Amino acid sequence: MDPRKTVLITGVAGYWGSRVAHKLLAERSWEVAGLDAEARAEEVPGLDFVQADIRNPLLVDLLKAKHVDTVCHLAFIDTQRLGEAAFDLNVMGTAKLMGACAAAGVRKIVLKSSMAVYGARATNSAFLSEDRPLRGSRRYGYLRDMVEIEAFCADFRDREPDLLLTILRFSSIVGPTVDTPMTRFLQEPWAPSLLGFDPMMQLVHEDDVVDALVHAVRQDLPGVYNIAAEGVLPLSKVRALSGKPPIPIFHKLADWGVALPGGANRLLERFLPIEPNYIRFPWVGDLTKMHKEFGFLPSRTPEETLIESAQRFNTGRDWARSACVPSSAGTRPDASEQPGLAADGKPPTASAVGEGDAGV
Repeated sequence: MDPRKTVLITGVAGYWGSRVAHKLLAERSWEVAGLDAEARAEEVPGLDFVQADIRNPLLVDLLKAKHVDTVCHLAFIDTQRLGEAAFDLNVMGTAKLMGACAAAGVRKIVLKSSMAVYGARATNSAFLSEDRPLRGSRRYGYLRDMVEIEAFCADFRDREPDLLLTILRFSSIVGPTVDTPMTRFLQEPWAPSLLGFDPMMQLVHEDDVVDALVHAVRQDLPGVYNIAAEGVLPLSKVRALSGKPPIPIFHKLADWGVALPGGANRLLERFLPIEPNYIRFPWVGDLTKMHKEFGFLPSRTPEETLIESAQRFNTGRDWARSACVPSSAGTRPDASEQPGLAADGKPPTASAVGEGDAGV
């Protein structure tokens, strides 16, 4: 790698952008620039920060002026509710950003996505490979927008074959500091259980998400990759390791609740921050490409991730340890609205219910 290439991180004032920036700056091998419509909560020594929106028409000039080699795109409004403001930033903003990258001669783009784009269905195979059709739910805003973004990326890759595009699809993200649909699901005093369903789940630790993103920035590895910890756990074990007693509900009630208007639906957003099908049916990714082509191995198992995070969930850690059992193999034997740009990874504002990251 040539010394001191420039990487531009979008959403740098948010959780993921800030963490990736800190890690790259610590390596002292990169010039790190950050772009965000929100002001930073703290000064980051060495970061070249620009307060601007990714939809700014002058973005091409900025990319050229800073000689940006790689863009790590982490700006995302993560909200359960369907909304035009989120769609405009997430989908249209991504399209404008990637178009600007192509026009400015940026060499590589790294994009954070989620395995949730595959959809959770009873007919899913045991392991979903990266070439699986994207049939993610469109009932929750962040899921709809991720599917739309990836559809655009598929077309963009064909139109701009010389621009390296790396898409990382993460499983459910859990950790002691991150705010995600899964952490909110496990933070409640109880965790809903749909009667008759106990799907296998994949998890990944927040630190491993950062490491995978930095790995994709460092290395030229174009393509799409599922990223998750080794092993899968039934949802009942995920709840047990987090010290959350199940609250059984009839699955049709959850479906009806999603369709409720206004305040009733906002109440469900807290009670069930995960789209009901994703705790009903499996959506387990095949990790073969993660091992063989991406060359990455997460540092923590699902059990270790949950036990560490249980301290944040105010549960008995010792009790959680006693519930720990070896996980099933997670790979095949031959492998493995709120307004504003920086809503990715930030706590929700009073104006909208936002999620802390783009991964379920």
